[in-house]
Amino acid sequence: DLGYVLQAIRLTARELAGRIPLIGFSGSPWTLLAYMVEGEGTKTFRWAKTLLLEASEFAQGLLQRLADEIANFLIAQIRAGANAVQIFDSWAGVLTEEMFKNYSLPYLRRIVDKLKGEGASVIIFAKGAHHSLKELSETGADCLSLDWTMDLGKARKTVGDRTALQGNMDPAVLFASPEIIQQEAEKVILSFGKGAGHVFNLGHGILPDVDPDHAKRLVDFVHERSRRMREEGLI
Repeated sequence: DLGYVLQAIRLTARELAGRIPLIGFSGSPWTLLAYMVEGEGTKTFRWAKTLLLEASEFAQGLLQRLADEIANFLIAQIRAGANAVQIFDSWAGVLTEEMFKNYSLPYLRRIVDKLKGEGASVIIFAKGAHHSLKELSETGADCLSLDWTMDLGKARKTVGDRTALQGNMDPAVLFASPEIIQQEAEKVILSFGKGAGHVFNLGHGILPDVDPDHAKRLVDFVHERSRRMREEGLI
């Protein structure tokens, strides 16, 4: 049913010809369950949370099935040409810490386990899960993506050298002037500190009405400024 996705990956990988990596992705088990139950994004996720509370065994069975199918989908993406895959738990932050550890974390770990040996890096993005960075870093993922409300330096101390970190500039910064964008980007770079293991990125998806030229300016600045900062011993 999703063959068109794999066809698009093959076509894109062929056109890229190894010039830059290609990242595949999927929603996480909990995030997909939430959409399945609610039918849309909501403010409260009333029905999805009620399912977890009142039909826990059923919910866990569904989450396990979703985890297995997501793993199969990501393996297919890797074999079609994706160099890395990212699992988006966009609604992790609407769960309590206890519920996250019961209904999201185990299934993220299950997916990562199934992806081992496929030869692609695995990135987990659990938006709002500040409380579980250590546990997320122990899933076996190669990289954790952080939303813009988290402090990169503090997150680095929490996860140590178990995983790289990706992020985490506020996407709304791209609406500001190029000068402000550069200032905010430099803050993000410096907040990680010295050493390897940081992939600069936004702290969530790019917003649809952002000027594409601002995004290009950001990419160019990060490449140029980070090189100079390494030469100066700042990072």
